[in-house]
Amino acid sequence: MEQQAPKPATIEDVAKLAGVSIATVSRAIRTPEKVAESTRKKVTAAIARTGYTANAMAQNLRMQRSQMVMVLAQSISDPNFPGILTGLEKVAKSRGYGVLIGNTEGDVSLEEKHLRFLSTGMADALILLTGHLPVAGWLQSPTANFPPMVAAARPVNRPDISYVGVDDAAAAKVATDYLISLGHERIVYVSGPAGDALSENRHRGYCDALSQAYDQSSVWRIQGDGTTEGGRSAIERLFIRDTLPTAFFCYNDNTAIGVIAALQSRGFDVPHDFSVVGFDDIPFASNITPSLTTIRQPRSQIGEIAMAHLLDFLPTRTIPVDTSLLHGDLIVRGSCSVPRITDKP
Repeated sequence: MEQQAPKPATIEDVAKLAGVSIATVSRAIRTPEKVAESTRKKVTAAIARTGYTANAMAQNLRMQRSQMVMVLAQSISDPNFPGILTGLEKVAKSRGYGVLIGNTEGDVSLEEKHLRFLSTGMADALILLTGHLPVAGWLQSPTANFPPMVAAARPVNRPDISYVGVDDAAAAKVATDYLISLGHERIVYVSGPAGDALSENRHRGYCDALSQAYDQSSVWRIQGDGTTEGGRSAIERLFIRDTLPTAFFCYNDNTAIGVIAALQSRGFDVPHDFSVVGFDDIPFASNITPSLTTIRQPRSQIGEIAMAHLLDFLPTRTIPVDTSLLHGDLIVRGSCSVPRITDKP
């Protein structure tokens, strides 16, 4: 038998799913400012779930201002996320906007789901914390196919999207320079995931510091993945070598915590046998033993600047391209010391 095409969704379907009357759905579409925010959210969610977006009434809803900004996050479990969100919400609230959170976990299907919500007019604009455009592999111009957007914390490899984040290369150079100032020459960089833009920028700063102090032959990199287990694994791979470093500069704090744990499990003393520096200054960094020397990201400030730039130009629907790189601060704690023995190979 020939399969029949699915029946188009109706306003009755939307009303039933949202648990409201047809009249309320109609008001939420035509005059959303006259409908309670909680009810409007139910209606817009129901529109997305039923596929009612092709309906002319849903098109009218997209013409209205939702006074909401969607934040697409790679993972809300990222220790940096709460601080950035605090800054985003602070500015959004001061401008009369709310924030919706879309957690993608790197799943393309979830990104597509969040884009469906955007297509209903549930949000007026987009903050990207994922490091890429929604839906991997999208090649068309975002200005033609997406709402106004700004990238924060992780750069998007597009010249037409504004970005707010830390100057990773400069901060990594500060961290490496600190280890050099203590007398370390054999400093290994434990990287983040392969191809990660932040990891590459931090590696560049690390290389710049070593090249200026010594020479390019001093550069030493071992692959990690940004997790605590990745830091542990990096140490296990490192210890099959005959030559060991005296210090580690790590892609992030999770990696550094894994490095410290692996060194301690082998009976080494940190910082007397090895020094370790992280990046991010996550809350746990000051609560381990020894407390972690790291680069502090101005997370709240990143969120504030990104949201302000987005909302300043949102009425024009065109966000001028701008890159804001903020300063990362070196936080000196207990995980570093001078080399115990001479640092010559």
